[in-house]
Amino acid sequence: MPSFDIVSKTDLAEVDNALANMSREMEQRYDFKGASATIERKGDEIVIHADDDLKLKQMHELLQGHLARRQIDAGCIDYKTAEKAAGQSVRQTAVIRQGIDKELAKKLVKEIKGQKLKVQASIQGDELRVTGKKRDDLQEVIAFLKELPIDQPLQYENFRD
Repeated sequence: MPSFDIVSKTDLAEVDNALANMSREMEQRYDFKGASATIERKGDEIVIHADDDLKLKQMHELLQGHLARRQIDAGCIDYKTAEKAAGQSVRQTAVIRQGIDKELAKKLVKEIKGQKLKVQASIQGDELRVTGKKRDDLQEVIAFLKELPIDQPLQYENFRD
């Protein structure tokens, strides 16, 4: 029976490259001269330090631009609330989403079943497996999922006949 997997993966090496490029650009930009703005990755988290909220917002825009240049969807980053650090400075943690969480997986399974296609969707850890008798049904599921307003980027792998 034909099947495929729905996953959500982010290439951390490309994220590192984007962060390195962003740091180099911040050193060159006039508006960051003399500022103590830093960005670093620790595991699946990115820690952003900025002098104030304006610099933090500029760093968000830079980060999204550099991720887009590396073909990484900016939706894979989940920003937490900004915290006040010493003085005017601000610290923010952003989590890089890896895998599909249980709530999103249940929602996707419900949406797929609501389409009345002859496919079965099952949750397997942090990914979904969709199986069906016809290849065309599976392709319809992929097209349908691409149209859904989901803020997390999804990839479709292991398409087997």
